[in-house]
Amino acid sequence: MSAPRDLLNASRRQLEFLQEAIERERRLQGEVAALVSAPVDALFDLLEETGETLRLQAEALESAGRALQETAALMKHQSERFERTVGALRQPADLAKAAAGVKRPQRGRTAVATTKRATRETQPGVKRRRAGDS
Repeated sequence: MSAPRDLLNASRRQLEFLQEAIERERRLQGEVAALVSAPVDALFDLLEETGETLRLQAEALESAGRALQETAALMKHQSERFERTVGALRQPADLAKAAAGVKRPQRGRTAVATTKRATRETQPGVKRRRAGDS
């Protein structure tokens, strides 16, 4: 009866070896799958980081845009105050000139346009254009 027992023991050892081989094969397949999928995982990680970076840049641009709008509003307010201040400072001088009979010269864009037009009209050999002439 030792023969069937020996046969049974040998079968058990073969079964153990087979189980170990199957476990090694599964471990090896897992390692291979991890190695194969690692570049894909790295790519997705990079894409996620890129998305986050783009979102942060967009938020920074929004913040900069708000800062520029605020700066523009402040500058506009400053220019309006400056113009009012110059007008208020000019008023006494204008009153004194008017009392003395001095005419106030033209200023600003209309003065420049009027001066250019007068210069063109007084230059010899320069034809004046009329409305409708091409």
